[in-house]
Amino acid sequence: MATIMDGKALSQKLKQQMKLRVEEMKQAGIMPKLVVVLVGNDPASHVYVRNKHKACNEVGILSEVIELPEETSQQTLLEIIGKLNQDSTVDGILVQLPLPKQINEKTVLRAILPEKDVDGFHPVNVGLMSIGDEGFAPATPSGIIAMLHEYHIPIAGKNCVIIGRSNIVGKPMAALMLRHDATVTSCHSKTKDLAQHTRQADIVIVAAGRRNVLTADMVKEGAVVIDVGMNRNDEGKLCGDVDFAAVKEKASYITPVPGGVGPMTITELLENTILAAQRHHRA
Repeated sequence: MATIMDGKALSQKLKQQMKLRVEEMKQAGIMPKLVVVLVGNDPASHVYVRNKHKACNEVGILSEVIELPEETSQQTLLEIIGKLNQDSTVDGILVQLPLPKQINEKTVLRAILPEKDVDGFHPVNVGLMSIGDEGFAPATPSGIIAMLHEYHIPIAGKNCVIIGRSNIVGKPMAALMLRHDATVTSCHSKTKDLAQHTRQADIVIVAAGRRNVLTADMVKEGAVVIDVGMNRNDEGKLCGDVDFAAVKEKASYITPVPGGVGPMTITELLENTILAAQRHHRA
């Protein structure tokens, strides 16, 4: 029977530590500030932004939300980003995804200065992370690493299978696990015989966006299973990509949905904002 990895509790613990760090920074005259730009009326995006704003307030980070209407042009958004890039009081800039269809996501993300890109999506930060240099790693993979450390789960030399290859989770997760000396296999929709790979894995990280991608027969006894999925089951309840009830009987550690990786994502965003402020004032 697996130990359930409590992302909520770890998130609270880390936020308490951040609060003390932010207080020290303020005493030194450094006021970390995050600006979130929200375009349109996607209900999920509004919930995420509210949660980010609340988390910033909890640790003492200044937080500003710029809300723009659905019909906002790409040019208008780029002008706002340009002003935030120039504003020396702003340490972190985050444009909430998805964006309305008239706006090119790639163009917008590349317009944010890499040193203010606390989401870690700018190609410069992606490159820095790949070579193991000082940049910003995306929040969800960073949160997963923090959870593995918290539960003293060794990574070096372990076989790690990552299901999913998105730019937000799958690819950066592979880079971070490599940096921590794991042997990494990236699987995706074109992978033949997924179970053959997962049965060899000491650590399985599932970020496919589909229910029950990982079932108990695909997991070896004692494996660590990290579920990044966020789906709804037939009753409308939140669930992940893993058949949680069955897999927890075989795994040694498993993350629940909700309450696993989710809370850690926002916590690591705060961590990146604090780092951005420290680097900004060090420069």
